[in-house]
Amino acid sequence: MKEMADDMSVIKSNTVQLLNNPRSDRSVAYDAGGRADILSDSAFQVARREIMSWPGYSETPIRILPKLAHAIGVKQIIYKDEGERFGLGSFKALGGAYAVLRLLQQAVKERKGVEAGSKDFVSRSFSDLTSEITVTCATDGNHGKSVAWGAQKFGCRCVIYVHAGVSEARCLAIANYGAEVRRVAGNYDDAVRQAASDAAKHGWHVVSDTSYEGYVSVPRDVMQGYSVMVEEALGQSPAKPTHVFVQGGVGGLAAAVCSHLWQRYGAERPKYIVVEPDKADCLYRSAVAGKPTVVHGALDTIMAGLACGEVSLLAWKILEPGTDAFMTITDEAAAEAMRILADARFGDEPVVAGESAVAGLAGLVLAASDATSRASLALGPDSVVLLFGTEGATDPEVYQRIVGRSADVVKAAAA
Repeated sequence: MKEMADDMSVIKSNTVQLLNNPRSDRSVAYDAGGRADILSDSAFQVARREIMSWPGYSETPIRILPKLAHAIGVKQIIYKDEGERFGLGSFKALGGAYAVLRLLQQAVKERKGVEAGSKDFVSRSFSDLTSEITVTCATDGNHGKSVAWGAQKFGCRCVIYVHAGVSEARCLAIANYGAEVRRVAGNYDDAVRQAASDAAKHGWHVVSDTSYEGYVSVPRDVMQGYSVMVEEALGQSPAKPTHVFVQGGVGGLAAAVCSHLWQRYGAERPKYIVVEPDKADCLYRSAVAGKPTVVHGALDTIMAGLACGEVSLLAWKILEPGTDAFMTITDEAAAEAMRILADARFGDEPVVAGESAVAGLAGLVLAASDATSRASLALGPDSVVLLFGTEGATDPEVYQRIVGRSADVVKAAAA
């Protein structure tokens, strides 16, 4: 375990921690240990065909950041920008909405004996059935918006639970897609439990991005939807990445990226680093303990989409052997990473990135700026680093407060 010194030239922080994962094993085949039952290439191909058929689908762009790469001493930084995904502002559009579709497909197959596709639900061919179905979940914002959007698109009802720390702007963004929004006292994990309890009481269907004992099918679909983003990024990248830094949260995104890289490249996959807020570091603590470990308390971080205290059990089965290192960063480091992108500080084009989008970038900059961490991760002048900018300014007020101007102003500067 390495705690970095306060000697960074690009982002300063004295509380960043880096753990080289003692359970990482590149000799293990992906299909071993039941991982192919969680995420697989065949399931990915199904998800890809469906999602690509949705109205408004297009690949989100990559941003090459050569000047920032030069500043931190790596060859290339490739930033996959999810800020315009389906107009929802985040990669979550790929997961929650796809899981809603899969749930409705299963219901139609069971009750009508029909294999239905996305277009059937969009055209309301089975509205007599779907209008009676209610989906629900807990959210920090983006996942709930995706589930609500999917419910509206495919024709079922939706109730979304938010915890005490979710802003009114995020609640309104969810309600705008026709969902009923209910606020719960406590943190994200309290909202998860309330959603599950009410779903059991009312016969609703939970569409969660985290898995737990007895609940694994839907989270698989959520994660499989995320894989579409990974495949896009690999196809768009000018070179094979040597390193990938990814945000943590419950682990769903991180597991989807890890799985896709592992299946494609095997033992030759890029070095893989998962980055979390230091106030919500359930994956880091699980890696230290060697088992899923809960973080209690308020989980009070500006990285709202990563404010999670309990590990997804399915995700952990992939991440425990597949992750090379785990990191934690401070809110201050994330805020500075947002400003670096918005300011085009080193001469690259300005990029709008929300609080949860920049954890990977902040982790990269901090690791590259510390000699010991740089060496342990083999970061050098030939390194090609892939990052996933998972959201744009999904909370405009928070974005403006951190960056000092609106996302529209930053976008105008980039035009």
